[in-house]
Amino acid sequence: MKKLILVAFIAGTVGFVAGNAFWYLASPLWIDQVVDEGISQSETARILARGTFSDADAAHRGRGTATIFEGTDGRHTLRLSDFEVTNGPDLEVWLVAAENVTASSDVTGSEWLALGQLKGNIGDQNYDIPAGTDLSKYNSVVIWCEQFGVLFSPASLLR
Repeated sequence: MKKLILVAFIAGTVGFVAGNAFWYLASPLWIDQVVDEGISQSETARILARGTFSDADAAHRGRGTATIFEGTDGRHTLRLSDFEVTNGPDLEVWLVAAENVTASSDVTGSEWLALGQLKGNIGDQNYDIPAGTDLSKYNSVVIWCEQFGVLFSPASLLR
């Protein structure tokens, strides 16, 4: 009887851990996070760069516009508008020096600046760019899965 209880306990523990791991990794595939942030006219005084998101591959898809604005106070903001990307774990928004990013190796082989966790995989959202950032050295915006080192969607910036 003790052996049966031990086997049941071990099986239950393994099942619990495996189930939680599966939920953490797979649930973003069917759960969307929708964001709808506004932006003020003072934050959008001048457009510095703009790009359109594209698919990284058949499994990692994206669309929408990335725009870098300079506000009347000199601050810089990245705005994602009409935005949608395949959801996944640990997605971040990065500025990347590489131009025409098409693969994860383009990102990892280049200089990058993380702007923070992706707020949602659908909708308009804003990201502050740190003061003093030399925007001339960044040519792309990417949605990056930090956990697995995978490109989800790139946008080449045009000035």
